[in-house]
Amino acid sequence: MAKAIPRIGSRRNGRSGSRKSARRIPKGVIHVQASFNNTIVTVTDVRGRVVSWSSAGTCGFKGTRRGTPFAAQTAASNAIRTVVDQGMQRAEVMIKGPGLGRDAALRAIRRSGILLTFVRDVTPMPHNGCRPPKKRRV
Repeated sequence: MAKAIPRIGSRRNGRSGSRKSARRIPKGVIHVQASFNNTIVTVTDVRGRVVSWSSAGTCGFKGTRRGTPFAAQTAASNAIRTVVDQGMQRAEVMIKGPGLGRDAALRAIRRSGILLTFVRDVTPMPHNGCRPPKKRRV
């Protein structure tokens, strides 16, 4: 059998400890994307690098229950819990989408104790762009 060549300077033995918990983030941006089927909450730092994220699907909700306000509230509190431990005090909130989880997610963010500098609705609105699909006849 061939002899295994020892790797010098591999990643495994070069670094000790977790790098994610070492970063202190005083200010960040919370993005809430609320569709009719799911709500995704992403927390980034000011430069846009993702620090934490959660969605109604990852919180254990399946099927139509992912679009509920309670699922959005659970997803928002899960995403924020990790960044509060990393020292986030202030945040900006960007809300996108028409879903039911918009208000519930914002309520959960307010309850977490993070000071909100502003809340902005960034839902994309067409300036009469593409032609919409034909109306459903049920």
